[in-house]
Amino acid sequence: MEFKHVSILLAESVDFLITDKNGIYVDCTMGGAGHSSGFAAQLEPGGLLLGIDQDDDAIAAASERLLHRFVCRTAVAKANFKDFAQVLDGMGIDKIDGIFFDLGVSSYQLDCAERGFSYMHDGPLDMRMNREAKLDAAYVVNNYKEEELAEIIHKYGEERWSKRIAQFIAAARKEKPLTTTFELVEVIKKAIPKGARLDGPHPAKRTFQAIRIEVNNELGILADTMEQAVDRLKSGGRIGVITFHSLEDRIIKQTFARLAKGCICPPQLPVCVCGKKPLLKKTGSIVPAAAEVEDNPRSRSARLRYAIKL
Repeated sequence: MEFKHVSILLAESVDFLITDKNGIYVDCTMGGAGHSSGFAAQLEPGGLLLGIDQDDDAIAAASERLLHRFVCRTAVAKANFKDFAQVLDGMGIDKIDGIFFDLGVSSYQLDCAERGFSYMHDGPLDMRMNREAKLDAAYVVNNYKEEELAEIIHKYGEERWSKRIAQFIAAARKEKPLTTTFELVEVIKKAIPKGARLDGPHPAKRTFQAIRIEVNNELGILADTMEQAVDRLKSGGRIGVITFHSLEDRIIKQTFARLAKGCICPPQLPVCVCGKKPLLKKTGSIVPAAAEVEDNPRSRSARLRYAIKL
């Protein structure tokens, strides 16, 4: 299956991020190199675009599309985006001009049944972005305690029927382990009352999101990674992050706000004693235009959050 992915908010991301055509830029979630190619196309021979991804399929596709195709220097590295600083250290790079994150799952991963991300395609319960990782969706579904499942589905999926879904999963797996996406979908459909299934998104959407987040620790690494990213930026350097659901968006928004504020002293203190200075200026966000949403419905929930380092 060809690695296809439509890059969301592409023009907006390129316009914001690239300020020095001979600068160093990092795309920490390279995927099929859609955004990476857009960044690289703006750079001159002195510039460098580094693309990072943990998915072998993405690495293969992006290497073809990115390496040796632009006038600037390009490089590709396999790593989880939380480890981008180690990649930079290995290349002898200290400060960078811009860093970019496109969070969530790619269209390719969703459409590739064997990856097990989608409730729309039957495949093994996998959901690993890094296929060398030990934890997969089958283990979560079949081995987590019922209470743990309920908590994950509620916390990461914001699913009102989380306890009931966990109960039905626990009952079903006593008969036999759940091994495919469609087996899990059927259990979820039985768990959610018929009336509640008539409105809103696919009944399995929130549960699948929750399990995917758990498998890949998507939220647990965000705040620390954003702080590291800002630390590696030059003065005036830029950070852009595309989010797709309220949980990750809230973390990015709050982290940027904290780094832009600086001082963390209690409000009752008359003067600052913590000594923390603001690191960011001009934070904001952009959502896709109506035309982009019409062309690509998956962009509907996307939001580009951005900031500039002081």
